[in-house]
Amino acid sequence: MQKKMEVGVLGATGMVGQQFAHQLRDHPWFDLTWLGASERSAGKPYAEATNWVQDSEMPEGLGERIVSEAKPDGNAPKLVFSAMDASVAGEIEQAFARAGHIVVSNSKNHRMDPDVPLLIPEINAAHLGLIETQRKNRGWSGAIVTNPNCSTITMTMGLAPLKPFGLKKVLAATMQAMSGAGYPGLPSMDIVANVIPHIGGEEDKVETESQKILGTFSDGAIEHLPAAVSAHCNRVQVIDGHLVCLSIELEEKVGVERLIEAMEAWRGKPQELDLPTAPKQPVHVRPEENRPQTRRDVMAEAGMAVSVGRVRECPLLDYKFVVLGHNTIRGAAGAAVLNAELMKVEGYLD
Repeated sequence: MQKKMEVGVLGATGMVGQQFAHQLRDHPWFDLTWLGASERSAGKPYAEATNWVQDSEMPEGLGERIVSEAKPDGNAPKLVFSAMDASVAGEIEQAFARAGHIVVSNSKNHRMDPDVPLLIPEINAAHLGLIETQRKNRGWSGAIVTNPNCSTITMTMGLAPLKPFGLKKVLAATMQAMSGAGYPGLPSMDIVANVIPHIGGEEDKVETESQKILGTFSDGAIEHLPAAVSAHCNRVQVIDGHLVCLSIELEEKVGVERLIEAMEAWRGKPQELDLPTAPKQPVHVRPEENRPQTRRDVMAEAGMAVSVGRVRECPLLDYKFVVLGHNTIRGAAGAAVLNAELMKVEGYLD
């Protein structure tokens, strides 16, 4: 049996850091051996440093592991996943990359940097070519690769199969789960029996990140998709799962049946390579008129597939549909683990 690659998690004590620990449990390629967090958590056993809020039990043996300070001090493994808070992630991730580490980040800080891949492997595996540009620009031996915002991942996985038909305009309205705000999240008096029609900075992320993700890699740079994207982002009283209502305009008016066929047939590099975390079918199209539903469909293929429903014609644009994804699995930790799996197969972790 091939020896597993040792990996670490930056920001290991937070909600997404815990989801990384869950996703890496019994991973066939990666072994979680290092936990990095803030100075106040460093030196403590993980069970003492974190308030475990996952539905699953903490992985066996993890609670006794001593948390390190989030610094590239020589003890951290080459590959580190970052769940750092955006207020500190930028400088810490750069320090690790300068020191030769590969940082696969869930944080927002470097997503829109022109030389940093914003990766969804089914959509834009070729964007890993930016790593060479990044290293030339910055003089690093390591690298930073990011996964997108959780809502953006869900939305673009619904849109990507339709890109061959010419995406021109996208109107998105999100209904985003409470776990997207982290732990302890929102005060109960704000969210119980309520919808909050604002999530700070979220609409800009959905609009700009999607154009980069769906763009084309050429001559060491990304040419962003020229489609116009407009987003309304709302926080709703759901624990896990972001649901996005989309209306789109296409260059080709191909009809509803062909859209559905394209979504159901869509596959990418992770499926071709049979990566461990990859869903067999990235987009599940539900035929029922009232699906997908968050409570029933969010865990499609262990939370790594998205579910689409209500594909129909739109009287304002051309077509409209609903897409649902798990925000802390496919939208965060699971996405980053899948990114690292692709990087391993493509030789970027050697």
